[in-house]
Amino acid sequence: MNERPTPQPEPDRPRFAPGEQPHREPTSFREAVQHYLRDLVYGANDGIITTFAVVAGVAGADLPTTTILILGFANLVADGFSMGASNFLSIRSDEAARAAAGLAVQEPHAGRHGFATFGAFLIAGAVPLLAYVVPDLGADPFPIAIALTLLTLFAVGASRSFVTERGWIRSGLEMLTVGAAAAGVAYLLGAVIANVVNGAPIA
Repeated sequence: MNERPTPQPEPDRPRFAPGEQPHREPTSFREAVQHYLRDLVYGANDGIITTFAVVAGVAGADLPTTTILILGFANLVADGFSMGASNFLSIRSDEAARAAAGLAVQEPHAGRHGFATFGAFLIAGAVPLLAYVVPDLGADPFPIAIALTLLTLFAVGASRSFVTERGWIRSGLEMLTVGAAAAGVAYLLGAVIANVVNGAPIA
């Protein structure tokens, strides 16, 4: 009498949390932009604010243009790399926690997200420095740096509406307000320190 083979138990399959959908790779440029939009927007936000804060602080201390460029570009690369690496590690940690809980992979390409954040940080963060790099923009490029930064802050903030689903005008004004406040604080601190150290006027 032939015995039926004992059925083997199926291996555990990764499952999804309630409401989750399986990961799907972007198949077009539009889908790729939508997929990485959060990394691009928030990388650009941090890039423009932190770099202009450095520029404003150095300008407030009345230091030469060379100092602004050195500190600005050093901060741009270092902070951009740090933010991209942090995003990469955050996604990797989240995926490790999901794997330990038996959940399916949601984002297999953490490095791409880190690179998107780094790239957006570099591009947006370079805007305040353009006034000091492009020649023939006047004897005092700081007002031009302010104008370029404010315009970029609003544009980047408005683009957050694609991620947060808030109105683009409100998002733009919110980013503009926060960024301007950070820049103002940095400028005043630089001016105060310069006054304390070498008696430079606060202006």
